[in-house]
Amino acid sequence: MDEVLQVRIADGYCVLTLNRPARLNALTAELLRVLNAGLTRCGSEETIRAVLLTGAGRAFCAGQDLSGRDPRKIEWPPKLDELQKELFHPVILAMKALPKPVVIAVNGAAAGAGLSLALAGDIVIAARTAQFIPSFAKVGLSVDAGAGWHLTRALGPARATALLMTGQPLSAAAAESAGLIWKCVDDAALMPEAEALVSQLAKGPTRAFAAMKKAVAAAESATCLEDYLCEEACLQGEAGRTGDYREGVLAFLEKRPPGFKGA
Repeated sequence: MDEVLQVRIADGYCVLTLNRPARLNALTAELLRVLNAGLTRCGSEETIRAVLLTGAGRAFCAGQDLSGRDPRKIEWPPKLDELQKELFHPVILAMKALPKPVVIAVNGAAAGAGLSLALAGDIVIAARTAQFIPSFAKVGLSVDAGAGWHLTRALGPARATALLMTGQPLSAAAAESAGLIWKCVDDAALMPEAEALVSQLAKGPTRAFAAMKKAVAAAESATCLEDYLCEEACLQGEAGRTGDYREGVLAFLEKRPPGFKGA
């Protein structure tokens, strides 16, 4: 994983860095497969309790690497639907299903499928000079890797449609203002703040965080409040049976910081 994806395990968390800076971290089949393997590892290792995903160099991710899509050199048309299902969907779904917080640090342009990848995280922090670019229309494509889902829910159908059709870049500040990301920070502060956040999350009640991810997903898909409340109660019941809840109550009563174990 050291070539196209750098993996660094710190105190309770893992930093995954897309590492094709010369190509602005454009996505290849190899990178997507290795990233999926890295996320799987983060999910299975108990010592990893939070994940930080970022990009090397001056971009987060420029989207699909089109250097291998030259219609003069390959059989045309490519089967993009199959490639989406084989390579992109497993990564997006792995991030959503990971029972641990996934923080995204957008250090530069997040374009096309790179935009999709960024928006799939749980908490997104962007450098002030970063841009979110829905570049699909510029190459004659629709939208993929979940970008349509996330943009519509964050911005509403009118703004999402206009953004996709025009391909207009969205600044980090505008993305924050629109509720598309959590916040933007000065460029120099991005990685220190992102690592401080993921370190904090790694020390938190991991199973409660997993339940929160499920609760938010349930809120997005529920057709009525009663259905959501039922799911919410079940998730809260699960959290209430954890050792972390017991520790949290004791810490509150004893007026001390809690020592969560993720159990």
